Amino acid sequence: MRALPVLTLIATLSGAAPAAQAAPDEGLLAAARAAEPAVIESLKQMVAIESGTMDLPGLTRIVDYAEGRLKALGLQVERRASSTAKGEILIGRLLGVGQRKLMLMAHLDTIYWPGTLAGQPIKLDGNKLYGPGIADDKGGVAVVLHALAILRDAGWKDYAQLTVLFNADEESGSAGSGELIATLAAEHDAVLSYEPTAAKAVAKTEGVLLAAAGTATATLTIKGRASHAGAAPEIGRNALVELAHQITQTADIAKSIPGAQLNWTEASSGKVRNQIPDLAQASADVRLTAADAAPKLLAALRAQVAQYKVEGTETSVAINIGRPPYVGDARTLALAKRAQAIYAELDGRVLALVPGTGGGTDAGYASRSGKVAVLESLGLAGWGYHARDEYVELDSIVPRLYLSTRLLMDLARD
Repeated sequence: MRALPVLTLIATLSGAAPAAQAAPDEGLLAAARAAEPAVIESLKQMVAIESGTMDLPGLTRIVDYAEGRLKALGLQVERRASSTAKGEILIGRLLGVGQRKLMLMAHLDTIYWPGTLAGQPIKLDGNKLYGPGIADDKGGVAVVLHALAILRDAGWKDYAQLTVLFNADEESGSAGSGELIATLAAEHDAVLSYEPTAAKAVAKTEGVLLAAAGTATATLTIKGRASHAGAAPEIGRNALVELAHQITQTADIAKSIPGAQLNWTEASSGKVRNQIPDLAQASADVRLTAADAAPKLLAALRAQVAQYKVEGTETSVAINIGRPPYVGDARTLALAKRAQAIYAELDGRVLALVPGTGGGTDAGYASRSGKVAVLESLGLAGWGYHARDEYVELDSIVPRLYLSTRLLMDLARD
């Protein structure tokens, strides 16, 4: 999930437990409780494998690990190269005796650079287990692996096919796996996606997600004129100064465009100290929740950058659309309400239906065809993703395992 959730959007829709509360499946609940120590061990093993989305050796190691785990669960595993050569994609399949085709997905990559673990080691502090990428999204991977183990041990095969997809480029936009996710998801009856849910220390209650923003990248390019910075700066046209001006005057431009969000996050200019730079570039993280937001944002940017500061510079702007938005429909809401009812079996435990987040997820690709019901954020409760001291709450392990196993069994019966 490529951004921290928007806290103001973490709200409960129909948050109260259903009036008719069913008793839990005691066998599944006991299995979930028994699996908790193994889940913790799996989390430690995965976090110890640094797998930043920019680190191909690390991605190879985590894909090797996940492939071994899926094969040990009895899945037929296919390992595909990403279309952008940025990490590989694992597809595991189980054939059953039922009618429904169900898909589970999570990602193996993190945003952390190699060496992060040295300064942010795995540590346990009460109910919190810390480690880079532990919530986003190794906690989700762990839930998938151990939910499948519980169902295997129960002898459950009431499905036509169970498909597991783990990609390794989600944090860099899923450019190499997104089309495969969209195609594969459309072949199923339901897709469950395992991004984390917000920690109870932050959101008060665990939840599932009904919508998430699409992603795009805006790029500013400034062309100027080089000159000697000491002897003849007046001859030059400083592209860096113009870039600073353009970033400042466009910083809040998306606030007037419904369904758009823009934040400048990267910039570069110049290679030596004593030269007026003739080229400068900046890129912005863009989030989109409306179909017409991107063209409106681009038009507004182009109109604004026409107002220059450094005469003689040339400014251009472009927007590259990435991951599509995830916008839940009636089927998503029905899945979410079913999840609420399952959570309520655990002594009336409340499950929030989170209406939306600024973070982009691969549920956008999974739901793109409109053919399949998709539900997001079935991973562990945690916080600090994309920041320092990321953690999961250990007391979310049992309910999330119970939710996944019960939900899969329910979906297969429909």
